[in-house]
Amino acid sequence: MNRRVIASWCLYDFANSFYVVLPAVVWQVYYSRTIVGNEQGLGDLWWGWAISLSMLLVALSSPPMGAIADYAGARKRLLVAYTLACVAAVLLFTTVQPGMIVRGFLLTVISYVMFEGALVFYNAYLPEIAPREQQGRVSGWGFGTGYAGSALGLFAALVFVRQGLYPAAWTAIALAFLFFALPAFLWLPADAPARLGPLAAARGGIAKTRRTLAEILRMPALRSFLLAYFFFEDGVNTVTYFAANFATQTLGFTDTESIRLFLVVQLSALAGAFLWARPTDTLGPKRVVMLMLGQWSLVTIAAFFVQTKMQFFMVALLAGSGLGAIQAASRAFMATLIPRGREGDFFGFFSLCGKSAAVLGPLIFGGVSRLTGGNQRAAILTVTLLFVIGGVLLARVRAGGPTSQTP
Repeated sequence: MNRRVIASWCLYDFANSFYVVLPAVVWQVYYSRTIVGNEQGLGDLWWGWAISLSMLLVALSSPPMGAIADYAGARKRLLVAYTLACVAAVLLFTTVQPGMIVRGFLLTVISYVMFEGALVFYNAYLPEIAPREQQGRVSGWGFGTGYAGSALGLFAALVFVRQGLYPAAWTAIALAFLFFALPAFLWLPADAPARLGPLAAARGGIAKTRRTLAEILRMPALRSFLLAYFFFEDGVNTVTYFAANFATQTLGFTDTESIRLFLVVQLSALAGAFLWARPTDTLGPKRVVMLMLGQWSLVTIAAFFVQTKMQFFMVALLAGSGLGAIQAASRAFMATLIPRGREGDFFGFFSLCGKSAAVLGPLIFGGVSRLTGGNQRAAILTVTLLFVIGGVLLARVRAGGPTSQTP
């Protein structure tokens, strides 16, 4: 493996994790509570709509864009373009004032679509830069480095939030994202020669998306894995999207306490990603994901019963330690099922499953919260079913065994 390439790939995860701080805690709470108002769950409802629309757009665009990246030899250029668009949208957060619900909504959607869309091209590099027997650990290194970026982003946000300087926080996070993404722009492998021009690639991408879907339906292991991923990734995303609102509204966390809470999550996720990186290869990604689904079920059940801030800190520690592991193992699992040379369009469908699922969960959470007058305990308990369904489906997948016997 080329160490500089691996380092630059991991560093992009570090870079984009600065953005994760925004929808995970800082911007989510600010938009729901300050821009919209969340006394009766209205902020939860608008935030749920924003995330669901974002994920729907990502889900619809990811497969054809992944195929276009392969056909037109444009993977790296698209990674750069999507990143710059996300950075620009975050910088425009500084123009959103209380009551500007629609403007905040639109900028949230744009930034999140660009952020998530870039991950399609980023993930597709994994099979190219790492041999099969080491993809689990490299995937874990990437997520672990990313959680370090989130932790640093939370520290930076904390400095500004304590002073009430929210626009400065948006600016600092956007610029940090751009700065730390530069090594990936420079050192990731260059685009392959274009097989088609841009317009022909677009037409070919759409046609190839249909063919890829037909291929997936004929591949039992991949088909079953993606169906399971559809459900359990929805659960993970939904908990992540609403945890900050749950902490502030149900348990009375201040903004500073919320940031500290998510710092615990990111640091424990970093530890979990690195801890499970090698076992993902030696035990197999399937076993690691199954273990993590049991852990995530405990997280949502515990969140329903939690009464104190300290108890929720313990739940956050449990969630974080499973977050990096389940994401890294899922990505490694997918990489083992993809035919070589088809990474872009197949990872497009990987994104399709994860993000289209994320349309449902936030709508359920926001809807239950609104219908019950802001009862977020009932809303978060419904997420447990997603992990159970995902685990049952994954247990039937005949793939995902050890890729390395190295101790």
